[in-house]
Amino acid sequence: MDNRSEVRAFLTSRRAKISPEQAGIPAYGGRRVAGLRRGEVAALAGVSVEYYTRLERGNLAGASESVLAAVARALQLDETETSHLYHLARAAGHAPAHTHRRDSAPEVRPAIRRVLDSMTAAPALLRNHRFDILEANPLGEALYAPMFAGPDRPVNTMRFIFLDPNAQAFFADWQQVARSAVGALRIAAARHPDDHRLMNLIGELSMRSEAFRTWWAAHDVYVHRHGSKRFRHPVVGELELDHELLDLPGEDATIVIYTAEAGTASGDGLALLATWFASNEDGAGISRERRP
Repeated sequence: MDNRSEVRAFLTSRRAKISPEQAGIPAYGGRRVAGLRRGEVAALAGVSVEYYTRLERGNLAGASESVLAAVARALQLDETETSHLYHLARAAGHAPAHTHRRDSAPEVRPAIRRVLDSMTAAPALLRNHRFDILEANPLGEALYAPMFAGPDRPVNTMRFIFLDPNAQAFFADWQQVARSAVGALRIAAARHPDDHRLMNLIGELSMRSEAFRTWWAAHDVYVHRHGSKRFRHPVVGELELDHELLDLPGEDATIVIYTAEAGTASGDGLALLATWFASNEDGAGISRERRP
């Protein structure tokens, strides 16, 4: 991903979303562009038009934290968008490290596997910044049975969402899930600008999914932390589950945990799912072999 192009597209798209009225600027006469003009953003940020123009053309190298904060305020960026701008600025001044990259999936530490397997009443997945699923407990595999049905390993949630024909039936709110996924992937791309495998994934999704191309071009960003998600499971039917993300310090890994309140239809559905998985593990097309 070209950093200058990414910066240019991101700042331009954010500027187009802010009207003069929202920024508290009187609007005189006709306007040929949507949103604010560059000069108006520069005035709001307290920098020269020439300097802001240089920033918007993709040159964030050397921009101070105070300047970035002023631009974020002028464009009314939310917390996620502001964090994304800072990541883009850090990437602009970053020289790619010439280090050896392993093509194989990283080894999951036994202690992390034990943590996942100890969650017997909650589906749990372990993923990296590319959204590869590195590990899953039995209930996690049962919940995402359509995603684990294919032969490819590691399973990748982005490929499932955008390229698997079963995904739109599996996620009751597929469009919301997909748009959030695009925003999360853009955050990952800004944080890991030298990850060729991640860039190849983005390129693959762009070529093969029109929906992904459209939403990627919007330059929206999103951070998954918690929320709820509705599933149409092929065996147990409708499930509405809360999810929490737990980042593992020092690891390129995040645990995603799904829960449902006991006594609810979704809570009963999870219990039924555990029973189904235990009785159909060998014949359901789901492998419990540990992924490398």
